[in-house]
Amino acid sequence: MFSPDPATTLRPEEPVETIAGDPGRGLLILCEHASNHVPDDLDRLGVPEREFSRHIAYDIGAAAVTRRLAALLGVPAVLTRFSRLIIDPNRGRRDPTLVMRLSDGAIVPGNARIDAAGIAERIRRFYAPFDRAVDAGVARAEAEGSPPMILTMHSFTPFWRTIARPWQVGVLYDRDDRMARPIIDALIRDPAGLCVGDNQPYGGGLPGDTIDRHATARGLPNALIEIRQDLIGGPEGQEEWAQRFAALLRPMLKPPA
Repeated sequence: MFSPDPATTLRPEEPVETIAGDPGRGLLILCEHASNHVPDDLDRLGVPEREFSRHIAYDIGAAAVTRRLAALLGVPAVLTRFSRLIIDPNRGRRDPTLVMRLSDGAIVPGNARIDAAGIAERIRRFYAPFDRAVDAGVARAEAEGSPPMILTMHSFTPFWRTIARPWQVGVLYDRDDRMARPIIDALIRDPAGLCVGDNQPYGGGLPGDTIDRHATARGLPNALIEIRQDLIGGPEGQEEWAQRFAALLRPMLKPPA
C-alpha cells in the first residue's frame, strides 16, 4: 500500500507546508522536494507504488532535516506537500524537466501526453502556491528589516548509476557565494572529517530554479544544501545533520527578538 511522506498527512489538500518562525533572524529555509504525495485525482500518475520510495519522487530525509533545523534555529520554513513527479518547483517554468516524462529509468504515464494546458494547471495548483509562500516569507523578513538569506535543503543518492559518490554533503551556489563559502568552510572544519562537495555533486546556477527566482533575483545571499540520502534516511541521522547545520548557521543569524 502506498504510504505518503509524513509531511503530507497534516492537510494533504494543501500543496505547501509553512513553518512559523522569527523572520527577523534573517533566514528562510526551503525544501522543494519534501514529499512523495500525489493527490488521489492524479491516480499516482500511473507510476507503480514502489517508485514512490525512490529519489525520483522526493528527496529522502530532506523534509525531516528541514523541520528540525527550523525548530532549532527558530526560523521560518516552506516545504512542498506534493511529489516532484507532478511538477518540479526547483525548475524554471520553461525548463523541459519541469514535468518529467521519464525519471531515472522510470516512465511516468500520467505525464506522457501532458500538454501546455495540463502543465499550466499544475503550475496553478502546485508550483504557484509554493512560489507565493516563499514570496510571503521573504516579505515578512523584509518587513522586519532583515532581508533573509535563503537556504534550500535537498538530498542526493549515494550512487549515480554504478558510480559511488564520495561526498557526504554538497553546497551549491551560482555567482553569489556570500552564504555558501562560510558554510563550506565550516563543514570542512567539522571534526567528523567530512568529504564536502563545492558545487558537487551538481553544479549550481540553474536558470529559473528556486534560488534564481527567489534569491538571485532579489540579491539575497543563498545556498543549496545536498546531503547524501543514506546519512539522513532515519531519525538519528536527520537529528545529527540538523544539529550540525544549526551550529554552523547560528553565528550567521541575527539575535532572536
